[in-house]
This record gives sequence, structure tokens and C-alpha cells, in this order.
Amino acid sequence: MRLSRSLIPTLKENPAEAVIASHRLMLRAGLVRQTASGIYAWLPAGWLVLQNIARIVREEQIAIGSQDMLMPTIQSADLWRQSGRYDAYGPEMLRIKDRGDRDMLYGPTNEEMVTELFRQSVKSYRELPQILFHIQWKFRDELRPRFGVMRGREFLMKDGYSFDLDYEGAVITYRKIMLSYMRTFQRLGVKAIPMVADTGPIGGDLSHEFIILAPTGESQVFFDAAYETMDFSEGKYDHNDPADLARFFGDVTNSYAATDEKHDAGVWANVAEKREGRGIEVGHIFYFGTKYSEPMGLSLAGRDGTPVVPHGGSYGIGVSRLVGAIIEAHHDEAGIIWPDSVAPFPAVILNLKAGDAGCDALCEEAYAAFRGRALLDDREDRAGVKFADADLMGHPWQIVVGPRGAAKGMVELKRRATGEKVEVSLADALAKINQA
Repeated sequence: MRLSRSLIPTLKENPAEAVIASHRLMLRAGLVRQTASGIYAWLPAGWLVLQNIARIVREEQIAIGSQDMLMPTIQSADLWRQSGRYDAYGPEMLRIKDRGDRDMLYGPTNEEMVTELFRQSVKSYRELPQILFHIQWKFRDELRPRFGVMRGREFLMKDGYSFDLDYEGAVITYRKIMLSYMRTFQRLGVKAIPMVADTGPIGGDLSHEFIILAPTGESQVFFDAAYETMDFSEGKYDHNDPADLARFFGDVTNSYAATDEKHDAGVWANVAEKREGRGIEVGHIFYFGTKYSEPMGLSLAGRDGTPVVPHGGSYGIGVSRLVGAIIEAHHDEAGIIWPDSVAPFPAVILNLKAGDAGCDALCEEAYAAFRGRALLDDREDRAGVKFADADLMGHPWQIVVGPRGAAKGMVELKRRATGEKVEVSLADALAKINQA
């Protein structure tokens, strides 16, 4: 993408309405623009980040056998009346009527919808367990939307749902999904800690929220230092082995971790290596048993032919919220520092003297090597402006091309996260970026 012809409107000054770092930087780096209170348009660079996060979330769900689907955003109020949540959910749910005067709603979540689809389609215990998910836009009419995409009204969410024959099977699924979440956050380049949580309007009696550590987080968190070195890479735990899942669950929950709402000072006193900080919730998982399947008439033929009511769970990740949370965890005074896995572009190519034959030729060679995936700053601006915007936008690598270096076929390669700079050939710069 050529910056001179791109919709990436960077800002020099901090917008007055932006209070936290991620909101300021998303506006200044040209990732989003607000179109109404709590509702944002995702501009090209921001949309690339959002797609990268969604891709990683999707890959980790599919890896454990979860099935990708897409449910409608508009739901019938009758489904929610069957579960008893239509009147109980609260004013955050956007209730509407269609032209036939039928009560509808813009779904804030999909427990009722997926239960109805399952009721229509699955008839026998032999078809269990099953896990389904989708990545879909949601709307919750927050009373006071704030902090940009961190607490907006419209947001992109991965919500997943499981159906198991009994409690024991549901717990295995719960642990499997928790493992997939820990791998997801690790791939996204953030440290997330699972903490016991209230179930809220979803319901149930087993729930964990996933907290990313960030200085500007909404919640005060207390945790054992053991979480700082936990590794969930592929191969360390087998998600198909219930015994291994039990080992994983013990490893990840036996150490102390709590938000201020659940903090136990007595237990905390006995933690050997204490850590405190601020945190942002980016995911939440629930086991809720038969809370939805029973009132909605979901039953299957059991092993002995008698009807059984499946046990369910739901599992959310705030995909759009993660953009803000990652920035909160990865930024400095100059701007964003994207982890490689989610950056909109792996590198920016800075042409310090547009119009110079040597600079133009070397920049075009570099740009061609990325097949359009890099950002080429070909604007006729001062070098200082280009350096500042490159740091602001947070590209993992900067390939700096100036007249003297170009004459020798050399470029300056800068790593945004460390500030390290080296002069290398273009070929060596490309090789180093590809190996990262």
C-alpha cells in the first residue's frame, strides 16, 4: 500500500475526546474514526489489524475441532422469551420491531439462537460433543460508551457454544477451550491470565475471565508470579487427552489470580511471589449446564433410548476490544508497538528523498518483494515527519532508504520494539524480516 494514496489519516495532536492511550493512538494512527457515540468505522490499517486478530482466533478454534459458522445479528424476541432472558437482560439490548410489528432484537449474544439451531438438527447422543463458533458484530447499548473500542456499543466478537452429554463431558470441553484461549493470546503477543469470574446474565456456575496486563486497565489484579513464565505453545498439552487437559487446568488455575472484586486478602498473604497491576478483560468463558437447553426443549435420545438434556457452555473473545488492549500493553511515548502477528503491515519503507532515482528504485524493489503487504511511505514530506509517523503507526520493521545508502545498495533497518538500527543490504533486510 502506498501511503500517498492511502486512507490512513494520521494526526499530530492528541484528540481531546480520547482519555486512554489506545483510544488516542488508534485515532492518531488513522485506524478508526467515530461515526456515532460508541460506534466506529474501521479504516484500512485498522481493518487489517482486526482481520489478523480474527484469523488467529479462528485458527485456534478450528485446531480444537470447533466448527465455524455464522448466525444472524437480528433475532426473534420469542427465542429469548423461551429462555426467560428477554425481559431480564436489561436496557443494553437493542429491542426493535419489524414491519409486521413482531418483536425483534439486535443480538448481544447467541445462546438462544444456537440452542434452537441445535434443537432442530441434532437428535442423538452419538452426535455429541459439538463445539460451534462464529465471529460476528454485536451491539450492546452501553449507557456511557467510552475509551474508544474498549467499551463501544458496536463490537466484533468471537462467541462459541458447546453441547455435551453430561457435566463430565462439559468440563472437558471447557478446559479444551480454555487451553485454546491461552494459545490464542500467546500468539497475539500478550500475556493473559484466567481469573475466576461471576457468570452475570449468561448464567451458570463455572466461569473464568481472561485479563491482559496493561497499566491503564480497568481492573486491579493480583496474581502469582508463576503466570509470567507459563507457556501454552502447541505440543505442551494435548487438547484431545482429558488427562492432559486436567493437568493443564491445574497448572493454570492452582496459582493465585484475582481481580479486585474476587480478591481474597487471606489467601493472598500466603502467595510467595506476589504481583499486582491493572488488567483488561478480553475474554470470558462459561459453563451453564442445562440453563438454555431445558427451557427451550432441547433433548436428545440417550444411550438407553431415554431423553437426555445436553449441557452447554459459551465462550467469548472480544476481537475488536483486543485491538485496544494490545495497544494498551504495547506502546510508548512515540506510538504503537505492534506484535508481529497482528501488525497491519510487517514493515514500512521510508523513502527519505522521493524523486531521487536511486532512492525510488531501491524503494520500489523493496515494495515489490512484499507483494503489496508492506507500506511504502512515498509522500513528499520531511524525513522527520516520516520517522514520526512510522513510530506512531507501530510497524514492526522500518526500512529506511536515503540517497547515500541507496547509492551503495544499502538500507537502514530499524526494529520498532527495541529501537535497534543496522545498515544492511536490502536482501539481508528482507531475510531478517521474513525470519522474525
